[in-house]
Amino acid sequence: RHSRYDLLILDELGYIPFSREGSELLFQVLAERQEKGSVIITTNLGFADWTQVFGDPVMTAALLDRLTHKAHIVNCQWDSYRLKQSLKEKSQRHNEGE
Repeated sequence: RHSRYDLLILDELGYIPFSREGSELLFQVLAERQEKGSVIITTNLGFADWTQVFGDPVMTAALLDRLTHKAHIVNCQWDSYRLKQSLKEKSQRHNEGE
């Protein structure tokens, strides 16, 4: 069912840990999509931390193996734009109050 789309985007993967059933479902979806469609995943976690999200080290390794095969990995090391904006607004409010 998910393989009919050209692109699947998973945003903030790992923000909330997966149940075992959720991990298995994601594995099945990604296994079905392999070689059939593109996947974009955003996450703040390094690959070493994915076991904490999915629980099972063997399944996590298999999932990463599928995801990273023929992948383009873009590692972005910039500050959070939300935090930057919040600090800017706080500074502006402080300056206006003086």
